[in-house]
Amino acid sequence: METTDNAVVARPVLAGARAPANGFAGFVRSGATLEMKAFTGVTGDAGGYAVPREIDAQIDAVLKGISPIRSIANVVKVGTAGYRKLMTTGGTPSGWAAETAARPETASPVFTELVPPMGELYANPAASQAMLDDAAFDVEAWLSGEIATEFAKAEGAAFVSGSGVNRPKGFLTGATATAGDATRAFGTLQHLASGAAGDFGANPQERLIDLVQSLRAPYRQGATFVMNASTLARIRKFKTSDGAFVWQAGLSAGQPATLLGYPVIEAEDMPDVAANALSIAFGNFRMGYIVTERSETQILRDPYSNKPFVNFYATKRVGGCVSNSEAIKVMKFAVS
Repeated sequence: METTDNAVVARPVLAGARAPANGFAGFVRSGATLEMKAFTGVTGDAGGYAVPREIDAQIDAVLKGISPIRSIANVVKVGTAGYRKLMTTGGTPSGWAAETAARPETASPVFTELVPPMGELYANPAASQAMLDDAAFDVEAWLSGEIATEFAKAEGAAFVSGSGVNRPKGFLTGATATAGDATRAFGTLQHLASGAAGDFGANPQERLIDLVQSLRAPYRQGATFVMNASTLARIRKFKTSDGAFVWQAGLSAGQPATLLGYPVIEAEDMPDVAANALSIAFGNFRMGYIVTERSETQILRDPYSNKPFVNFYATKRVGGCVSNSEAIKVMKFAVS
């Protein structure tokens, strides 16, 4: 059969002529140049690219689910590694005077500078090039899930017991004392004894009530209990003298369980009940603990160091510390 000069002959498309993948998926699979107007502060020549806004949002959402301290703390976005906050630790004293009496000078307010220690949180998941070449593989979902899991594990532990050296300082890391708010030094948490070493003493329900009431009324609005599942299992068995449980399950789906009328947050990084352990915290973490973080997560695609695997090195600067030591109280499992 003859064909005319104008006839179109169908030929198979060569593999090298296929259109390259676009957007972030193309960068992840092949290292192709990525152009997105939303990126800031990163140069393509250096190989580092900011994670797109959609993936960053997924990471934040998962972090709140795995690292519960983040969901109840005061999270502040910062543009640099340095963040400072002023706290007033004493008001202006006043006094009474007669109508014609002299007015002596009163003291001035006292300020304290708060500097949350920051560190660089990183994750370095890897995938084989063969897996990345599979068109049915959801690269972005995998990458965001891997990074979110790694970040959440490290954050959850640091916000509770971080040393403050190249990482956040946990709220259980600092010193504690039995003194009340009026006499205790700023930055020192108040602890209440459980009444027994490594266990609850007599009338454990009353010890929990003392813990709640040790937090002054302005802070109790919005306060929560924080403990791990093992400690909560003990408390769920406590009953009042008339047989009622002190722990109350949520009445509807999505409503948190309550203890003495306050929500309970399970944080697996809280210590188990043991001698001198600070296993229960109660406070207004929105006012008592601050988390500082850069608003961007950065990722570097490295197909060279670990062939045939491709590593995705992601970093994010995160900091944290106690911002108001009067807003958080802890129970120490000791006699005093």
